[in-house]
Amino acid sequence: MSTITRKSPDEIEAIARAGRVVAEVLELVRELARPGASTAELDAKAEAHIKAAGATSNFKGYHGFPGVVCLSLDHEVVHGIPGDREIRDGMLVSVDAGAIWDGWHADAARSFYVGSAPEPVARLIAVTAAALDAGIAAARPGATIEEVSGAIEDVASAAGFGIVRPFVGHGIGRAMHESPQVPNYRTGRKSLTLAPGHCLAIEPMLTMGSPEVRVEDDEWTVVTIDGSLAAHFEDSIAVGEGAPRLLTRA
Repeated sequence: MSTITRKSPDEIEAIARAGRVVAEVLELVRELARPGASTAELDAKAEAHIKAAGATSNFKGYHGFPGVVCLSLDHEVVHGIPGDREIRDGMLVSVDAGAIWDGWHADAARSFYVGSAPEPVARLIAVTAAALDAGIAAARPGATIEEVSGAIEDVASAAGFGIVRPFVGHGIGRAMHESPQVPNYRTGRKSLTLAPGHCLAIEPMLTMGSPEVRVEDDEWTVVTIDGSLAAHFEDSIAVGEGAPRLLTRA
């Protein structure tokens, strides 16, 4: 992790420009994620969009990751590798995407169901999105990272979902992963007090069963150990004088 920095208004605008590309990619993948489409096809469409927008990918080649987006299916929590697997009706899909604009990074994720989601799955998706929104709402000047983490934890715990702990949010800027880490649960430790110009990627990952996870043999794909479904939502934000600015939503 790099040093904690506050970004200038011009630097935040550059992150927002990258963020608009990310938002477009997430929507594009959702539109194209129809039964029969392969995850490799979705990745290729995402790559073409990023290039056409004048941005570059911050995922492809990152520690050797082969794709432009992470596509995680059903019990896969995060870092699913695009490939031959096909999207099917009745599948929970999580897509994580990033882009670089003029050297500045943005990062976001969404989960959605292919077809009509059963109530428990729809609730998992809705609660994970609500946990993200709660964390974002808590990210105000004078608040601490611990308060952001607690806001996420409260929403998830009240709904009875598991909180994945090994993977957390982070600062964002000149690098995709900067300090500080942003856990999705209270740590009980002293944490950064937020101020205008701090930029964060907040990203709760919740499960329908055990919160315990493991990494598959491909050394990337993170799955729940009990095979339960998982959802992942993420946005990059900038702390402002009042409410935070969302950098990765259309």
